[in-house]
Formats: sequence, C-alpha cells, structure tokens
Amino acid sequence: MLSWGWPGAALADAVLSQQKNCTACHAMEGAINGPSLKAVAQKYASDRTAPDKLTQRILKGGVGVWGPVPMPANPQLSEAEARRLAQWILGLR
Repeated sequence: MLSWGWPGAALADAVLSQQKNCTACHAMEGAINGPSLKAVAQKYASDRTAPDKLTQRILKGGVGVWGPVPMPANPQLSEAEARRLAQWILGLR
C-alpha cells in the first residue's frame, strides 16, 4: 500500500507506477537505480515537449540523460499507460 497520501487520480497513477515496476528503480525523492520522480519533473519543468519525450523514454528506454545506467524499455506498457505515467511524473514538481 502506498503511503504518499495522494487523493484520486494522483493515487491511481502512483498505483500504476507501482504495478508496472517503476518503483523498482525510481523513488519519489532520492535516486535508486534511476533519478527520483521529482528530479525528473524538475528537469523537464520548462520543456513543452516533455510529455512526448518521457512517454517514449518510458516505452523504449534510454541511456545518457541521467548518467551511464540505462533505463530498460518497458514493452509491458501501452502507449496510453506510458503517457499517463509521464504526465503524472511531470505534475510532481
């Protein structure tokens, strides 16, 4: 059970992030294997193309944006789920 205390849709997307194993590498605050979700939100705060970039990064993976540790692709996600997660992350600022 999540203890972040978010209501409604925010909690639903937090649950989705847990169900899709995002939390294995990303914490709300503080890096694990990848950057914290809040750090991602802050990095892309002024980037109008961020929802598309993050959706594709979630789906296809990548390396180099946050250092040498690669983010694996997530083919278990639909594009709609990846976009929902990207928009939720960007709203965490």
